[in-house]
Amino acid sequence: MVTLGAHNIRKKEDTWQKLEVIKQFPHPKYNDFTILHDIMLLKLKEKANLTLAVGTLPLPPQFNFIPPGRMCWVAGWGRRQVNGSGSDTLQEVKLRLMDPQACRHYLAFDHNLQLCVGNPRKTKTAFKGDSGGPLLCAGVAQGIVSYGQENAKPPVVFTRISHYRPWINEVLKEN
Repeated sequence: MVTLGAHNIRKKEDTWQKLEVIKQFPHPKYNDFTILHDIMLLKLKEKANLTLAVGTLPLPPQFNFIPPGRMCWVAGWGRRQVNGSGSDTLQEVKLRLMDPQACRHYLAFDHNLQLCVGNPRKTKTAFKGDSGGPLLCAGVAQGIVSYGQENAKPPVVFTRISHYRPWINEVLKEN
């Protein structure tokens, strides 16, 4: 089951749409150890009603390589402190796309498959509970929150959506 149109996940809102998931499509090369190919598509039993609270996001073309330095938005209900609990209400933060070198401490980081996001000199970032959330750059969904450090210090690793466009298109076509 997925809930669309939520702002506060603790109390039901009129904007909520609860839809049944009938099939999951994890990427066939997903690796639980390296966390590479951290992307999954969900097939819903019925179409969502598009409203002011529920919409679609454009995806980047396959060879769209977004440059470091760009400011993008991430949103989620994740923790705001290392030992805190998840947020009841949707939070959003503007983060900088970093040079891949800023993520060299993540041993499996692959710039072709992933984005390095969040200035290490700042404190704002995506954290536990935000995984799967979108990274929006100029209104286009460029990334998906994947993983970061246990101490919540940026940068954080995001799955690079543009790399997966052929796979996404294939799954959509076949299902």
